[in-house]
Amino acid sequence: MNHINKKDNPHIVDTSQKRITERLAKAVGEIKFDKETYKKIHSFKTKKGNFEKTAIIAGIMAAKETSRLIPLCHNIPINHINIDIKKNDKSFSIIIEATVKTNANTGVEMEALTAVSISCLTVYDMFKYLNKSIIINKIKLISKSGGKSDYKS
Repeated sequence: MNHINKKDNPHIVDTSQKRITERLAKAVGEIKFDKETYKKIHSFKTKKGNFEKTAIIAGIMAAKETSRLIPLCHNIPINHINIDIKKNDKSFSIIIEATVKTNANTGVEMEALTAVSISCLTVYDMFKYLNKSIIINKIKLISKSGGKSDYKS
């Protein structure tokens, strides 16, 4: 199935014949800082507030709005979203993982990836006053289950 119909026009894929199953997707992303900037992050607080809580809320909101942000993406009822944020002192980075769950006839990979992306951008926004060369990278799907196939990176 693709997003182009027989007349070569875009369309939303018809999922009406697919079974409703429990579907889960996990995505991850990294925000990389230089050593000096990272040292200034002693807690989850910045002069703009608690970046962890703000990034979690942003990721949840983003997952819920995915179909409005990505053309031809289905509007999926979301049963659960979890955003986990950890500091990695060895690589001077913050790792964000999103888990999204539904019972639907299509998956939630895009919702998990959108949640991670927007959470990462929120962290960047909250720390850009320290250094604008912060790098957001390694955003990827790490697993999905349900539907016709499972995936694990």
